[in-house]
Amino acid sequence: MTSTEAAAIALQDHAALWSAGEISASEVVDAACDALVAGLDTPGLRILAACTRAEADYDVHDLLRPALDELGLTFHPVACEAGREAAVRALARRMLAGGLKPWELTFRIHHRYGHELPLAERLAELDDEYAILEHGDRTVDVVDADVTAEARRLAAHPHLPAGPADIPG
Repeated sequence: MTSTEAAAIALQDHAALWSAGEISASEVVDAACDALVAGLDTPGLRILAACTRAEADYDVHDLLRPALDELGLTFHPVACEAGREAAVRALARRMLAGGLKPWELTFRIHHRYGHELPLAERLAELDDEYAILEHGDRTVDVVDADVTAEARRLAAHPHLPAGPADIPG
């Protein structure tokens, strides 16, 4: 994966996580800056990246969608199933990168979506398993391994609309 592909995935993940209330607007601006450094460059991305931390809370809402559109990326409102799925995949990638512990991933997913989102059902079940570890024969390490395997499965499908050659570089 090229650095521009990784930056595009990271920016789309940040958009999904911001929409879901998982991260701040200034983190989206940071991802826009990282995308510029990685070689992605559009007028909307430059405007988004130029936001100060003080402006981010007010301006990201209006600037994010156009910046993503220019890059051929998708912004999913969290209220739609695709938005919830994008947030789950982004959290899975965050866990695999070391930003969350396996139990934190399952807890967040289970707390936010319960057993209502088919894509995240296995993670919700694994959160239930963490809750009953002391009463069963499974260990934390075994459940952690199952969570990691499920996170890898989810992270393998970033759902970017453009192919690698189509992402502006």
